[in-house]
Amino acid sequence: MDISKLHKTAGAQDADESAAKAQKAAQEEQAKRDMLATLLESDARERLNRIALVNPQLSNQVELILVRMFQSGQLRGRVSEKQLIDLLDQADGAQSGSAPKKGSIVFQRRRDIDDDDWDI
Repeated sequence: MDISKLHKTAGAQDADESAAKAQKAAQEEQAKRDMLATLLESDARERLNRIALVNPQLSNQVELILVRMFQSGQLRGRVSEKQLIDLLDQADGAQSGSAPKKGSIVFQRRRDIDDDDWDI
């Protein structure tokens, strides 16, 4: 066989494998979306979608937690908006415990011994 034919067949196999992986990932994502649609009440689903626009990492983390809870049988019935808020608070607390919170500014002013504002 010619080397160029080997490269072409290897490239075709790589393309087929990557297309299969992409299709499998799309199917898994669709299955996750369908599962979340059945798990969450409409208000909770809307809230999670709005959070995904602002903080996709937190949204993905909460989605994975919900899927694991469903698969392990910890969820009874549909998840309400209040339950989702509690879950979001827990996930955000765990996330902010490991990393500093964005947007917080701390001012540290120097205080000298003779530093008083009432010098006349």
